[in-house]
Amino acid sequence: MTVNILFAASGDSWAAYREPLTRALAEAGIDARLAPEMAPDEVDYIVYSPNDGPDDFGPFTRAKAVLSLWAGVERIVGNSTLTQPLVRMVDEEGLTRGMTEWVTGHVLRHHLGMDAHIVNPDRVWNHAPPPLAQDRTVAVLGLGALGAACATALARIGFDVRGWSNSPKDLPDITCRHGAEGLGPTLDGAEIVVLLLPGTPATENVIDAAALDRMAPGACLLNPGRGTLIDDDALLAALDDGRAGHATLDVFRTEPLPADHPYWAHPRVTVTPHVAAETRPATAARVIAENVRRGEAGEPLLHLVDRAAGY
Repeated sequence: MTVNILFAASGDSWAAYREPLTRALAEAGIDARLAPEMAPDEVDYIVYSPNDGPDDFGPFTRAKAVLSLWAGVERIVGNSTLTQPLVRMVDEEGLTRGMTEWVTGHVLRHHLGMDAHIVNPDRVWNHAPPPLAQDRTVAVLGLGALGAACATALARIGFDVRGWSNSPKDLPDITCRHGAEGLGPTLDGAEIVVLLLPGTPATENVIDAAALDRMAPGACLLNPGRGTLIDDDALLAALDDGRAGHATLDVFRTEPLPADHPYWAHPRVTVTPHVAAETRPATAARVIAENVRRGEAGEPLLHLVDRAAGY
């Protein structure tokens, strides 16, 4: 029996995904009709991109699941027309590895003080070696697939890693806390803080003035998670008066980041253009094909979104 799969994303994405997704579906033993346009009442699965996919899921009366190409689902999870199961993208070979490399690289940059050596126009010979990783406290907020992978990688290097999440987690060599009562102790005295929480009403402005005050003086903040996690005004104030040492930011409330935004010109801010982790067609296609296979076999779908939690 042929499975009808609507690829509801941009034309550029269709060009990138068509071949690897066709191949992955065939390797999974699925007889698939894959197309960027299809009558709604014929669709069995929707491969979805929040920037380009449908807003009204009501006409897709036959669809068994919506398979997002993105890890974040905040743009779709509250859609009242979405009654089908929603699956987010968790791709250990692509997204997770990319995020781990970005986080590890920027944590090491701040830990080692690389900026002072890369840009040193006055040729200052400052023989001040950094501490060892074991003497540096790193806090990772968010211990889902991405956060757990990043926290684990940092712990393997030797950092003193603390982790915080909404629900209890147990990760080797990481001090894990959870819930509202666990956030403050996780931040207390942290020298580098990495934000990998989902974007939900509960996590908006989790880094506010009070949170910044709990970190070590001159702490560095890395945000490859969601732009809504930070109170931008509070962060800029902390950077201006030296309470925060640097912020490396990959995600923002408005993207692309407007040219007149204060982050661009601030000497203690590094802007990266939402490149920390990217869905890669070759590996993401295999994740999508496995979920279609599971759906057709009556097996539980992987990475099913909890609508109430928002992720």
